[in-house]
Amino acid sequence: MADKMGGLSFLPLHDRGPDKDAFLAEVLTGWKRQQYTKNFVAKTITRRINRVLDFCDATGKFPWEWMPTDADEYFSHLVNVRGLVQETIRAYQSDISLFCDYATSESYPWNESCGRLFGSSMSQIITDLNKARHTQFATMAPEKRAFDLAELQQFFDYADDEVARIIGSRVKGGLAAWRDVTALKACYGWGLRHDELRKLDLVDFSPNIKAPYFGDYGLLRVRNGKANKGAPKKQRTVQTLVDWAAEAVAEWVEFGLPRYGQPITHLFPTSTGGLVAQGDLYSRFIGFANALGLEPGLDIHGLRRSYTTHMITVYGYDSKFISLQIGHANESTTSIYTLPSADYAAREMERVLTKDVLKSKGKLLLKPARHQGKASR
Repeated sequence: MADKMGGLSFLPLHDRGPDKDAFLAEVLTGWKRQQYTKNFVAKTITRRINRVLDFCDATGKFPWEWMPTDADEYFSHLVNVRGLVQETIRAYQSDISLFCDYATSESYPWNESCGRLFGSSMSQIITDLNKARHTQFATMAPEKRAFDLAELQQFFDYADDEVARIIGSRVKGGLAAWRDVTALKACYGWGLRHDELRKLDLVDFSPNIKAPYFGDYGLLRVRNGKANKGAPKKQRTVQTLVDWAAEAVAEWVEFGLPRYGQPITHLFPTSTGGLVAQGDLYSRFIGFANALGLEPGLDIHGLRRSYTTHMITVYGYDSKFISLQIGHANESTTSIYTLPSADYAAREMERVLTKDVLKSKGKLLLKPARHQGKASR
């Protein structure tokens, strides 16, 4: 089939009917171009097209043969058999729904061609009756949690010991281990997402004249933040708050990074100069957590979650400031990340009561008298 709109490769020939596969490919090519014009990235477009093709394979039907019951059966299988979480199901349903919106739009000729070629038309199969509801800003699984301070100290102490052990044994992998541990420290130290962390470059750090004690690492420019749909990557500047994370990165840049050779661009490169793989950091994290026997619910994103929690509930930073630090558009999203430490509620109560006692000039706060009889109207 020619890769162009209106390629006509799906039209019927004298010895056979219209080519269904070719017609579907033509529709998907048009959808791909439409998404590019809306500024969606290639990774998102490829995922959506693959989801449509997977739906076709699972149901054994082409889009003009789809029914809402096919969607019910497909997504029920993903939930009950494959165990996918609600957030993933919503994303998959969104992919199918967007395709149906495009294919059935009167602005495009696909449905008219469908009726002429196959005697049926495409329709929207994701409706309010079978669509997973989005009822809150974040859908973090209940088992996901933040590190407490003792666990965090234990985790990075063990990580440092492992780096020293591997380097001391003179076996291959010491430099990669040092790189990964420094990356995990940076993940916590600036509250970064996994992808933001991997794509950091040396030039992203700069001094902060308001905090000269952090040297060249007082500010971090995050240039690959999570994007809104159809928008470019968000950028933000994060102020350094964790001194030991800045020291770890400074030591890595001075003594570890030059061993990869010149020129150096990425902060956490591979031996070939590319970006460190997501799987490498994940495997390193899981290896440390399993070796320590830490309670379940911790993952790499838990370092970002821990940064948010600790900065607000332990160190007392304003929640709005931390929202800006981690790149949340809504403070309510930050509040979902903020899992209070065990003594946070007690300290907050003590702070408020102390303030009230001082206002009352030392007098005891008495329980208000209860009115007897009927309230006046």
